Amino acid sequence: MLKKIAVADIKQGMYLHELCGSWMDHPFWKAGFVLNDPADLQSLKNSAVTEVWIDTSKGLDLPVSVVSEDPEQVQIRAEAVLQAAAAPPPKPVTMSGEIKRALLICERSKHAVISMFTEVRMGKAIDMSGADALVSDITESILRHPSALLSLVRLKKVDEYTYMHSVAVCALMIALARQLDLGDELVQQAGVAGLMHDVGKMMIDDSILNKPGRLTDEEFEKVRLHPVYGAKLLLESDPAINPQVYDVCLHHHEKYDGSGYPKSLKGENISLFARMAAVCDVYDAITSDRPYKKGWGPAESLQRMAQWQGHFDPLIFQAFVRVMGIYPVGSLVRLSSGRLAIVTEKNEQNLLKPKVKVFFSSKSNLPIEQEVVDLAQAGCTESISARERIEDWGFRNLDDLWVE
Repeated sequence: MLKKIAVADIKQGMYLHELCGSWMDHPFWKAGFVLNDPADLQSLKNSAVTEVWIDTSKGLDLPVSVVSEDPEQVQIRAEAVLQAAAAPPPKPVTMSGEIKRALLICERSKHAVISMFTEVRMGKAIDMSGADALVSDITESILRHPSALLSLVRLKKVDEYTYMHSVAVCALMIALARQLDLGDELVQQAGVAGLMHDVGKMMIDDSILNKPGRLTDEEFEKVRLHPVYGAKLLLESDPAINPQVYDVCLHHHEKYDGSGYPKSLKGENISLFARMAAVCDVYDAITSDRPYKKGWGPAESLQRMAQWQGHFDPLIFQAFVRVMGIYPVGSLVRLSSGRLAIVTEKNEQNLLKPKVKVFFSSKSNLPIEQEVVDLAQAGCTESISARERIEDWGFRNLDDLWVE
């Protein structure tokens, strides 16, 4: 029997069915376990969560002297929440307004994936009970302002790549699914598929995954097995695993021309989700710093991907460009005036005219006063004349120009 109780009344031995409130406030990345560890109990009481659902059929019940909330009152309050959905949707937030929330989501998501994948490495079955909540929070951020979280997930430390890559592909899959006008359920499935696509890498030794030099042929063959390992892990953990999630895990390295792996599938024989994942996976990989390679800039990455004939489904790739923009946030560009600028926000109506922040003169080779320029604004005579590489100008890091 399910009971909703106050956190103040929780005791060791109770079965946590669900934690109420925002997932961002939760001390655990999942629910559905018996609260046996005193440290977990203290973490819950120290958190912002005030109420939880317990399952008395799987753990301890409340003492007789403590009364849980009346189920009828729970239903009345739930109905009020549903009725509130009829209210007009909130106005979109600004890029800077969403950045702060997106930073928190990225941090929470990283810790959730680390916990999930660490359990896999310890030989435990994959517990996906927290995946849906994580994907929902990412989706909500993208709905508020797509560019904020999609741009932040590119900024990851080398030693956290394996985990944050999964979060990044999850976010990119959600945004791409929405661009393709898929339904809410499919958007959610796309996010979970992106989150789990690389779980098979937990079966690959870290010395190979993080090797600073070129992999040997033998090491590369081991890495190429991670889709098979991941699909096997998912199926063993849950024989009823969502087919879309399983398929993306197994086939995200297939290429549209049939030259991919592990099955050399071609064209429409590759599922829609797997074709989407192929684009999202590669984009995040090549824009991220790795032990053996510095990541390319976002605009340069899209340009190079556009040159790879046969690698991606052309229509899926075009949709992805519409998601990110021809000049994604964080791209270094040169304006027609000769000033260098960093792209700070995509223009949904005209991908060639984003908002940029100028900061350097290519003519004098000196910094200039920083200024935000909306290239789409009436009367603006500036335009983007070229993509630039940060390394060519000796700049170390320009992220602080757009992450406020």
